Amino acid sequence: MDSYRRLMRVRNTSLSEDQIHRLLGNSRRSATLRQLGENGGIVSLRELSERVAALETGETPPPSNVRESVYNSLHQTHLPQLEEVGVVEYDRDRRQVRLCKHAREVDLYMEVVTRYGVTWSEIYRALGVSGLLVVLGALLEAPLLGGVDPLLWTSLFLALFAVLSLYQLWANRSLVLSGFRE
Repeated sequence: MDSYRRLMRVRNTSLSEDQIHRLLGNSRRSATLRQLGENGGIVSLRELSERVAALETGETPPPSNVRESVYNSLHQTHLPQLEEVGVVEYDRDRRQVRLCKHAREVDLYMEVVTRYGVTWSEIYRALGVSGLLVVLGALLEAPLLGGVDPLLWTSLFLALFAVLSLYQLWANRSLVLSGFRE
């Protein structure tokens, strides 16, 4: 059965939007993908179930009955569904889960939130708008801004974009690297 599942994953080259929405329509599957993305792309089922249960209850450590419920539902239902479409690889013997090639496709449908509670798109939008305003202020010779060459301001904001982009890639490295693994 395992070789059949692997063969089906090779044939399925991309996920449809319906598949992705069905996968993300369940809070435990969404939480599972977020936790895998935040924790290097590979985690034990025990650790994963503890983290998902903590998210559901808001308690650390979560109550054992919730942790057991999450563990069982991940093991029996959610991880096999995610594995079937190639989003994760679930080693039942070792009880280990890792992101696979289709995780990147699913990630595009999940709004990525930084650990500070803002999304990356909000950060980039704020940086773009503030960069534009500062450069315009320098061109119009506004106080404090006009004393610095607009090209220097532009270079500074472009460098900030580059640094933030590199940081985002590093922070989401498990999702980026999972695309190269398979």
